[in-house]
Amino acid sequence: MNRPASLRMDIVPWLALLALCSAYLQGAVCKLIDFDTAIGEMRHFGLAPPVLFAAGVIVFELVCSLAILTGQLRWLGAFALALFTFAANFLANAWWHEAAGPACDMMMNGFFEHLGLAGAFVYVGWLDRRGRFHGH
Repeated sequence: MNRPASLRMDIVPWLALLALCSAYLQGAVCKLIDFDTAIGEMRHFGLAPPVLFAAGVIVFELVCSLAILTGQLRWLGAFALALFTFAANFLANAWWHEAAGPACDMMMNGFFEHLGLAGAFVYVGWLDRRGRFHGH
């Protein structure tokens, strides 16, 4: 009778990790489905060669997300996605370059949302390094 309660305790943190990784899984799948758009996105941000960056981002997002979800080198996947998210945020959400108005406000919101994601990934990596995801 204790098994269902134990199972619920294990599934809740995993679902939270899935939610945390969902944007990266969805982004990688969308880039795979429409690779031309992914290349255009890399061009938009001035990343060259765009084909290599698009393919690299897809692999990076998938590998890091799977590391987090499977628990294999979770800390490394989490810290890598934290660094990626933090760096990409300055490229994609540079609200301070926008004129004041709704577009600037939306970009500022996106910047701080991504900052929160990066912080959550650091926390996941930190917990994993301390063994808290493994019952220690």
